[in-house]
Amino acid sequence: MPMTIRPPRPRWLFASVTVAALLMTAACSGDDPDSPDSSQKATRLSLSIQGAPASFEPTRIDAGQSSYVWRALYDTLLHIGNDGRLQPNAAQRYAYSADRRTLTLTLRKGMTFSSGAPVNAAAVKATLERIRDTPGPNQANIADAVASVDAPDDLTVVVGLKHPSGSLLWNLAGVNGVIADPATMARSSTATDPVGSGPYTLDKGATVNGSEYTLKKREDHWNADAYPFGTVRVRVMGDRAAVVNALRAGELNAGSVDPTQVEPLKSAGLRISPVKAFTVGNLVLADRAGASLEPLGDVRVRRAINMAFDRTKLVAAFLKGVGVPSTQLFNPKGQAYDARLDKAYPFDVAAARKLMAEAGYAQGFSVKMPSFVTTKPFEPVIAQSLAAIGIKVTWEAVPIQRQATTLAAAKYPMYFVIYGLDTDAVLTTLYTTPGTPTNPFKSSDPKLTELIDEANRAGDPAGAGAAYKEINKFFVDNAWFAPLMDIGVTWVTGKGVEHLGDGSSTAIDIRNFGTAG
Repeated sequence: MPMTIRPPRPRWLFASVTVAALLMTAACSGDDPDSPDSSQKATRLSLSIQGAPASFEPTRIDAGQSSYVWRALYDTLLHIGNDGRLQPNAAQRYAYSADRRTLTLTLRKGMTFSSGAPVNAAAVKATLERIRDTPGPNQANIADAVASVDAPDDLTVVVGLKHPSGSLLWNLAGVNGVIADPATMARSSTATDPVGSGPYTLDKGATVNGSEYTLKKREDHWNADAYPFGTVRVRVMGDRAAVVNALRAGELNAGSVDPTQVEPLKSAGLRISPVKAFTVGNLVLADRAGASLEPLGDVRVRRAINMAFDRTKLVAAFLKGVGVPSTQLFNPKGQAYDARLDKAYPFDVAAARKLMAEAGYAQGFSVKMPSFVTTKPFEPVIAQSLAAIGIKVTWEAVPIQRQATTLAAAKYPMYFVIYGLDTDAVLTTLYTTPGTPTNPFKSSDPKLTELIDEANRAGDPAGAGAAYKEINKFFVDNAWFAPLMDIGVTWVTGKGVEHLGDGSSTAIDIRNFGTAG
């Protein structure tokens, strides 16, 4: 019997907004001691995010840019390093039973909450159960898989599963792995001033909720050496031009910018760190059975759509070199990625029109697609490329706040979105779960189900690589999607600070930054 899986809390909405801001935009001053003129290692990290954290209460925290704040306040059970590998964290060991139905986590000794209370298995149990049992953005990540959580002693947590889950460990390195103080986590004050066991505490006197968050390092934290900054200041800045000005002035010593702003910042002595692939721009061919748009039920039509796009020109026009053409959905640094698949659909309008004719659609067809603020920069070229093979697109405006619910309603048989390049396991769950924004028409296939089950049964994440590679191949061969490009991000840091990631991990964490002489 095929196992049921639910999607993790996706970062795709955050990613879409971020990329749209970079594409659609082309002064501050301050006395930050870690200015671009400093030749010493920075003692303070000052970075910008585009939107304020919604809440720090464990069931409501967001996996987007607010992760820079909440990951500093909370320990997570596991951690994804900058190399993309799963690592111990608050749980120093983990082990599955042979049938992958029981996960045992062993906590570190001596951990404490910022209140001084001990961190123990009872606290982990209480937090996990609260997230699992409370409706909210993070419930689905574990509710379907986790049957029980037990704490047989202070340092042991035993998680009983309803079925093997390939994404559970990765989720325990994110929002589902936070450890909150059971005595305070249900209080209303936790939304803005949580008690956690993380490496930093919130400096309330220097914090303006919704605008600026100042974090002070806990020198007594078990992993204090992994956090070189004594103070972290996170500023909410939606204006991209203001971010550039703040970087030049030294008010910020870390921020992401539009590629067109790189040269002036580089000339100002700032460090430029491009990451080639952070998100993927994806045309989702969702109605694969042709229920509402009959042509999409024919794989030849879906393959023709893939061949209609000149991905190399798209990258050059939109991304200014910070991105790569791609026909696949997985991170180029991950196990599922296969460079050979990027040759599956070369740009060939004549061949695409031939496939359309073979499928019985020589005259093409019409389709309505949703227009979000995040898709507007891409809409003209998408419409033009599809028109070249006979597909006429009509765009219908949809507020970005309704993106998820609109897509999940199966109103649109195809649509363009931007997803974060998460781990192979998390992305597989995201793309295949029936009835969600990423699979609204509930597409399924026996071969795909078998591959997912194989990946879920793997004894270790590294052992699932072959299955995820086959899942990727299935998506490409059957043209379930028409990915267009991997979209990068350009980080700029002041002297004394460096960005450590190369795209192997897209986890958002202040450990993405280090000090530099």
